[in-house]
Amino acid sequence: MPSAGLALRSAPIYAGRVQFQIRHDSLYRYDVPIQLADHVLRLTPRPGSVQLGSHRLSVVPEPVSLEHATDGFGNAIVRLRFGGTTQTLQVLSELELGTLSQPAPSGAPLPAAGLLSLPGESGLLPYRGGWIHPDVARFAAGLAAEAGHESVAFLDHLARTLFASIDRGVRPTGEARAAHETLSLRSGACRDLTVLFLDACRSLGLPARFVSGYQAQAQSQDGQRHLHAWAEVALPGAGWRGWDPMHGLRVGEGHVALSVAPDQAGTMPIEGGYYFQGPSVNSTLDHSVTIRTS
Repeated sequence: MPSAGLALRSAPIYAGRVQFQIRHDSLYRYDVPIQLADHVLRLTPRPGSVQLGSHRLSVVPEPVSLEHATDGFGNAIVRLRFGGTTQTLQVLSELELGTLSQPAPSGAPLPAAGLLSLPGESGLLPYRGGWIHPDVARFAAGLAAEAGHESVAFLDHLARTLFASIDRGVRPTGEARAAHETLSLRSGACRDLTVLFLDACRSLGLPARFVSGYQAQAQSQDGQRHLHAWAEVALPGAGWRGWDPMHGLRVGEGHVALSVAPDQAGTMPIEGGYYFQGPSVNSTLDHSVTIRTS
């Protein structure tokens, strides 16, 4: 069956500190015929920090309908509806873009000091989280004291501390671990460190959100490139700014954000289900990410 070639945008890249060429290929296989349910794709870079040159999506089998939309967190999404049966689903995203630089954020007292107010407070409530494990709260409080209870100094210190103290690796499957589990195990993948970073921030009153995207660092320990995760924090006068605990640094021109949400579940690049007849179905996922930068 022919693919659905979806040219979302095409224009020359004139600006950008780092030029990216990204190929993200996902192939799902099923051992019995299935009917694909509606799917949502979150594979379009977020505006503001990138200049998008071109983006092409190819989907096999070809969807019977396609809708471009924006979700409740401001992510560009593509909704797909399918017909008929299949035993495979392939989604190929190809991007050319340039990243843009942003000024460094200025510091402010941490909210725990009672001196920080943020505009649009009601809109930040989903990013404040809920109950925080006491071990994570104590960990964050200790780092805040070492950073002089100043927000940017704390965020820099937190990113560097997680980079230095956590055994970082690749965990291909599974949801992000709870923050206190990663803190106790002293090991985790990028999504695990991100959740720990978020809870540490939220324990001190800083709104924080989960980010999924790509990064220009060298390939991972397994010799492959993968989708990456990091954190963004709402700062007064600066808006949302990112920190990458997997690499111990601030997010900059080497990062390309695809989607944001209060937690990992809202940032899945491909989301959807399927229907089948019979007692069971087995599925597999093969994926590859190729990133070239200049």
